[in-house]
Amino acid sequence: MSNDTVLQLDLPGINKVRSGKVREVFDLGDRFLLVASDRISAFDVIMPNGIPHKGAVLTQISHFWFEKFSSLVPNHLLAGANDPLPKNLQPFADKLAKRSMIVKKAKPLAIECIVRGYLSGSGLKEYKKSQTVCGIKLPVGLVDSSELPEPIFTPSTKAEQGHDENINFEQACDIVGKDLATQARDLSLMIYKAGRDFARQHGIIIADTKFEFGLFEGKLILIDEVLTPDSSRFWPADQYAPGKGQPSFDKQFVRDYLETLAWDKTPPGPQLPADVVAKTSAKYLEAYERLTGKKL
Repeated sequence: MSNDTVLQLDLPGINKVRSGKVREVFDLGDRFLLVASDRISAFDVIMPNGIPHKGAVLTQISHFWFEKFSSLVPNHLLAGANDPLPKNLQPFADKLAKRSMIVKKAKPLAIECIVRGYLSGSGLKEYKKSQTVCGIKLPVGLVDSSELPEPIFTPSTKAEQGHDENINFEQACDIVGKDLATQARDLSLMIYKAGRDFARQHGIIIADTKFEFGLFEGKLILIDEVLTPDSSRFWPADQYAPGKGQPSFDKQFVRDYLETLAWDKTPPGPQLPADVVAKTSAKYLEAYERLTGKKL
């Protein structure tokens, strides 16, 4: 596999419709091409250098879960991980290898579907103040990284700029309608539990995650990425110890390094040192290998 880190991706003659923090979206007419770059963001700022293999890991982990859950929920995939590229994309095969998905043109739901199985991040902050997470009352006595009695659905808004805002289920119903919000909640909890149980057997705790759903031909389908180290908190199960923050499989080394700098967390992001990049890349690859039992 090439070691080149892909930060920007243009495909001459193919219309790029969006460039997100990590993904590029191209319009193929009746379908989209999603390509995951190796960009990495921390504190909502994209760093100037990326993480080798990261885009391939995110794409291949998503392919793995989409396939695994295809009987639980329909998804946006139109081609499998090893299917040949359409003719017009074949000239770009090297650039797209392992990091691209051809998908249905679904209309994304206007809420983020977040499931938390453990207390961490913004949920922990809210719990310390009010013993709730997104308005859901939780038992007394939970600590940082505690496993919750049952996973909870804690949706948020989708902010074009700045941070998404946590909302309660009633507010989610106001935004997308009660029927869709209920379907999205039930599917999110079901997929999270199935993924959590599988990952746990492979040495990974999935503490929380964010799912994206979209409407396609009037039906709700699973889109974007699924249970990756970018959309979820992955913790090594053999090091799990509640009462403190956990080591993780994602941007931990990047965040830890940035916290040592006098950087004010606004763009531009600082250049990441080679050892931080190498350690982070190794963690992404390890997550893929543990879950799938394969080398990338």
